[in-house]
Amino acid sequence: MALLEQWRSKAYDENANKQELQKLWQDYFLKEKEIYQQLLKDPETVVKGTVKELAEKYGIDVMTMTGFLDGINDSLKEANPIEEMTEDTQVILGFDTELLYKNMVAAEADWLYNLEEWNDIFDEEKRKALYKEQKQSTTIRKGPKVYPNDPCPCGSGKKYKKCCGKNR
Repeated sequence: MALLEQWRSKAYDENANKQELQKLWQDYFLKEKEIYQQLLKDPETVVKGTVKELAEKYGIDVMTMTGFLDGINDSLKEANPIEEMTEDTQVILGFDTELLYKNMVAAEADWLYNLEEWNDIFDEEKRKALYKEQKQSTTIRKGPKVYPNDPCPCGSGKKYKKCCGKNR
């Protein structure tokens, strides 16, 4: 079984004891925060190594590292092969800082997007702009309502009821 599959079966087990699962996530979030603090101190340096080597580097177990890699993968410049990852798989943590920040906002991980380390990467104005951009990207806006006697929005020049609205 691939590491990612093992991690997900453990972390998202619906039959698990709720307290144990809550403790697993609390511990994970603390370790995740520590790793991000280290990565954000020097965002230009691309961290490389096997899953096992990175777990040792950050003082965590391989399963926790797998969860971390799963979480950061969408923010990387080049995605890692997380689906078939083993302990010996080479991974690269070269991330896009803006995308990482926005993904943290999207995940509502305020303990991550409010880290002090972001202050050295983006000024407050830039962080607010990225936050706003991410929040707006998930907001659904409906266009103006088209009534039967309005001109058809397809540009045919016909009334909506005689054109695109005919079969509605």
